[in-house]
Amino acid sequence: MLTGRQKIEAAFTRDGSREFAAAVCWEDVFVRDHWDQLTATPWYDQYSPDLERQMAWRSKALARTGQDLLIVPSFYSRQEREHLTIVDRPEGVFLIDQVSSKRKKLEPPIIGGWSQFGQMESASFARLPTTPDEFEVAVALPAPVDTERIVADGRADLACALLQAHGTELYPITEVYAPLWYLYESWGFEGMMTLIGERPDLVERACPHLTARTLAAVREAAILGAAGVWIWESFTDMISPQAYEAFSVPGMRRVVEECRHLGIKSIYNFSGNPAGKLDAILSVGADALALEESKKDFVVDINELAAYADGRCTLFGNLDAIGILQNGSDPQLRDAITEQIAAGRRNQNRFVVCLGSPVTPSTPVDRVRLYCDLAREMSHDR
Repeated sequence: MLTGRQKIEAAFTRDGSREFAAAVCWEDVFVRDHWDQLTATPWYDQYSPDLERQMAWRSKALARTGQDLLIVPSFYSRQEREHLTIVDRPEGVFLIDQVSSKRKKLEPPIIGGWSQFGQMESASFARLPTTPDEFEVAVALPAPVDTERIVADGRADLACALLQAHGTELYPITEVYAPLWYLYESWGFEGMMTLIGERPDLVERACPHLTARTLAAVREAAILGAAGVWIWESFTDMISPQAYEAFSVPGMRRVVEECRHLGIKSIYNFSGNPAGKLDAILSVGADALALEESKKDFVVDINELAAYADGRCTLFGNLDAIGILQNGSDPQLRDAITEQIAAGRRNQNRFVVCLGSPVTPSTPVDRVRLYCDLAREMSHDR
């Protein structure tokens, strides 16, 4: 029997894999909403500068779910780890620099919402740039990635430890944002849509800078030892096909080219309704495509998608995370997995069974484990 990593690697080949791996997307959301079910440690261990504590909760969570993806993250440098500590006090939990005495209050995860730690602030209210010069400053190119420094200063230590412990069994990835996402990061949803709709000249001028940010993240992923990058593209289903082809496709093609140059796989997750854009999405040339399940008044039939793709790229499945995983019966879950497997066979076995959206807070971890176990069992080529 193949390991999860071997199944996913085979799914990227021309012949595909007769045995399918099982994956859970948006792992950070899953962990946030199920911390107490996944671990036996305090919530603030997710921010711990202690390498052993990080390894402990992550390994426990991986064992509980049984999924076949492994997130390999960047970490604090060794120097930071020497100075930083987490202290639980009556007035709150703090990340404290013992040298400078600076402290940052950590907030517990908000189930169904984002943790306040590291949360983007005021993005929706930031003043939009009105001139090319203002836009240039706002989307300035990131500093070049110093590959030797990331490894030498210890920021790759957690990724290396995870790979040593789990990299043979699980397929290591890093999650990155598609270039246009950085418009949202800087100016929120309304600002992003306003800029694309009213100032396409500024967006066009910014695209190379936005792409450079994603390229830097891809290069860091390769340094950390990721075999693939999961590229999130959100909200571009709400722009016109013409705007998508003008502002997203060229940058995404450049990102895919860089992945190939670095020897890592590109997994393009297009969120939302792909209607009117599917040919453009496929033209990006990503090694794999992942789409949401049918919802929000749109339909993504995984078997129709597989017939259309016809083995041109690997597909990650879109099993319904609410109607089936959360609310469905065990027979309904089996039927949905059967449908996913049929789509995988139709796509010439270039397939990974996956959810179409994050695991919901109301879905028990045991249910996620059942989904992963059934996907592997039912797709095993006897």
